[in-house]
Amino acid sequence: MPLAHRGLHDRAAGVIENSRAAVAAAVAAGYGVEIDVQRAADGEAMAFHDEALPRLTGAPGLVADHTAAALGRIRLSGSDETIPTLAEILAIVAGRAPLLVEVKDQTGVLGPEVGPLEGRVAELLAGYGGPVAVMSFNPHSVAALAAAAPGVARGLTSCAFDGEDWALPDYRRAELASMAEVGPTGSSFVSHDKADLASPAVARLKAGGLPVLTWTVRSAAEEALVRRVADNITFEGYRPAIPR
Repeated sequence: MPLAHRGLHDRAAGVIENSRAAVAAAVAAGYGVEIDVQRAADGEAMAFHDEALPRLTGAPGLVADHTAAALGRIRLSGSDETIPTLAEILAIVAGRAPLLVEVKDQTGVLGPEVGPLEGRVAELLAGYGGPVAVMSFNPHSVAALAAAAPGVARGLTSCAFDGEDWALPDYRRAELASMAEVGPTGSSFVSHDKADLASPAVARLKAGGLPVLTWTVRSAAEEALVRRVADNITFEGYRPAIPR
C-alpha cells in the first residue's frame, strides 16, 4: 500500500503536512501514512517535520523550545489546525491503515546522544494495535528504538549522504551511505532516496531479501521508474494506484 508522505496534504486546500487533516485524508483514501516526529521541551512526541517552526507556522524558534501544550496552540500556516501530538495521530489512524513513523534526528549530527524521544515513541506504540513501523536517518536512534520497542518493525532512512546537507566527516558519510548498520540495528527495511536507488548498497540489501522503500515520489511516471527497484513508495502530489 503506497504511503502518503506526511499524510495526504494539499497546502492550497488548507491541508498541511503532518496535520490531523492530512492523516485522516490519507486513511480515507485508502493509503498508508508516513509521518515525522520531533521532541517537545517536555519530552512529548509531536507530529512535525522540521526542527524549527517558521516554515510551517510562521512562529519563531524550535520545536524543542516549547512544551506540547504550547505547540498545541501554534497554528499551522494556511489552516485552522495546530501542531498535533503523535498520540493524536495514532488515535486518528486507529489501526485502519499502515503507519510509518520517522523519528527525526535530535542530535544534529546523527550522533549517539539519543533516547528520550525514542523512549516516548515506544511508550505510545506499546498501546497501539495497528500495523506500524519506525525509522530514522540516525542509526543510533534505530538502535534505541530496537531496545525500547523490540516488537516494532524498524528501518533506516537513507540516501547518498552527499552535498552540503550533511555536515559530517567524509568517513562517516561513507559509512552511512553503505548502510552497514542495517544488520547491527536489526533493521527489517530501508527507506532510500529515489535519486540513489542505483547504489550498490541498495542492490546488496535487495539481493539479500531486505524490502526497499523509496522517497519521495511525485508522479505516476516517476513511480513506474522507481518500482523497478523499490518494493514500495512514499509519495506526494498525486494519487498512485492502490494494489488490490
